[in-house]
Amino acid sequence: MDLNQARFNMIEQQIRPWEVLDPQVLELLSVVRREDFVPMAHKTLAFVDMDVPLGAAPNQVMLAPRIQARMLQDLAVKKTDKALDIGTGSGFMAALLAHQAASVLSLEIDANLAAQAQTNLQKAGVTNAVVRTADGSQGAAADGPFDVIVLSGSVAEVPAALLQQLSVGGRLVAIVGDEPMMRATLITRTSDSNWTTTEPWDCNAPRLSGFPEHTRFQF
Repeated sequence: MDLNQARFNMIEQQIRPWEVLDPQVLELLSVVRREDFVPMAHKTLAFVDMDVPLGAAPNQVMLAPRIQARMLQDLAVKKTDKALDIGTGSGFMAALLAHQAASVLSLEIDANLAAQAQTNLQKAGVTNAVVRTADGSQGAAADGPFDVIVLSGSVAEVPAALLQQLSVGGRLVAIVGDEPMMRATLITRTSDSNWTTTEPWDCNAPRLSGFPEHTRFQF
């Protein structure tokens, strides 16, 4: 497989048509080698428009390229930003964030995935991202506040604890809701006690581990 051609096709045929037009994001996707973050058994899926399996559990995946790209574009990451990545997976989103932000803390509940992701980041020469084995549903308050928080998977709702860890002006992006219709949700903290929310696009994604489902009343 011609990797460079496959990468070009991914950007032009999957990502641009999904309204990802930020030149910095497109350049990043051409520079950071996605194939280096895909398990050996699934290398041929590196540039395919699908979630790539990472582990034994069905929700252990690397999100499809267009979803990762669109989330990154929505966050509008700046060089001075401190970023929190929840659901490290293979480490690819952490690598993308690391190229745009000052520092990245990435939380992964599965110890094996966390170890592999740290190895992937080291091999890729990323020095400003740290992977920690932890349940990301409560974030990392002791390390905050964060200018950028990204949830690399879906949740029933965004925990209030994460919103409190945003700096004023900070942005959080997550995929929120239930199948068959979930929405990308961008939350911006506008003051100590106020947040604004937009839902710019639809998509589905596997659940992040450790996050609660909706409270359902039983009769």
